Amino acid sequence: MKFEYKPGRFYTEKDGKVIAKLVFMIGNNVVSINHTFVDPSYRSRGIAGKLMLEIINYAQEHQFMIEPVCTYAKQFFTRTDKYNDLLLK
Repeated sequence: MKFEYKPGRFYTEKDGKVIAKLVFMIGNNVVSINHTFVDPSYRSRGIAGKLMLEIINYAQEHQFMIEPVCTYAKQFFTRTDKYNDLLLK
């Protein structure tokens, strides 16, 4: 699945409708993940996890730390310690 980037969000659309998005803010070299959404008819396909990998890659490219704010982002980072070096302490 390919995601589009606009400042403050990664998203994907189908037939002009947003089916998944991740909304974030950047400040002081920190990416705050504020909202993750997947349309109910597209859930359980791993799309939210792919969005998280997209923002992780973005943070790594720009040497940003990550602050998980939304519920999904918090859960994602508690399930693995692979990205602990990116998390804001």
